[in-house]
Amino acid sequence: MIYKDYYKILGLETSRVSIDEIKIAYRNAAKKYHPDVNVGDNLAEERIKDINEAYRILSIPSSKRKYDRIWNSKNLVNKKFNMKGKDSIVKMFFGNIKHNEEVKNGKKDKDPLRGENVETEINTTIYEAFYGLDKKISLRTVDGKMKTFTVTVPQGIRDGEKIRLIGQGKPGINGAKNGDLFIKINIKNDKKFKLQGCDMYTDLFITPWEAALGTRVNIQSIDEETKVYIPQGIQSGEKIRIPGKGYKDGKGSRGDLIAEVKIMVPKKLTNEERTIFEQLNHISTFNPRKD
Repeated sequence: MIYKDYYKILGLETSRVSIDEIKIAYRNAAKKYHPDVNVGDNLAEERIKDINEAYRILSIPSSKRKYDRIWNSKNLVNKKFNMKGKDSIVKMFFGNIKHNEEVKNGKKDKDPLRGENVETEINTTIYEAFYGLDKKISLRTVDGKMKTFTVTVPQGIRDGEKIRLIGQGKPGINGAKNGDLFIKINIKNDKKFKLQGCDMYTDLFITPWEAALGTRVNIQSIDEETKVYIPQGIQSGEKIRIPGKGYKDGKGSRGDLIAEVKIMVPKKLTNEERTIFEQLNHISTFNPRKD
């Protein structure tokens, strides 16, 4: 396997550059070797592929760090030990040969190498995420043992956010720092509430006569009960928005609670109710099936 110098491909002289500098270098290189500017130039076509590949790796901080570790280690091996054969390099970087294996001169690699970050994810309910909690998770370490971590999920964490546990990733080599553990939070909807951004959605069940006459009803948000007005003639599927009763937005405010109206018909009627419905059926001219 041949390792490409992605920094050189983008026209950068060093790896000590920011993501913004990488983006600028990519735009300049892509403009120079764009197929529209180099029509029929096969070399330019190959070059633009390398440029896109380099940008894809270096523009993401985690993959850039991984590339830098492998590239720096490769150059270190070439300088110190003059190892021959691409297969030997591949095996060394991907675990087939231990990093601290003795080489021909009997010395060991003493250069520190920071441990890799580890990523995982856990599920929480909307209630857990809204109020916050300490959650225990168990992960298998590199030596095969199970380790339990206590993760503090802060109040109002957003769906997809990551919690960072410093130093809980893979161990560093030759005294270097351990990597970090990143835990992605997945907020799961439940039967009562559904989360979309900072807004929360719920169902509001009302009777036919409440829908026809209009009324005020109590509705339960995630943390309290509030009263809402049902306008006369409201239909199933219409939504009522209650401002400031949704999920936390991380800025000290909250989204809205959005209640979808569902008109419910009683499955069993008393004799008096049946009589009233029959009278209504007889005197009413309303027909929802007419245009």
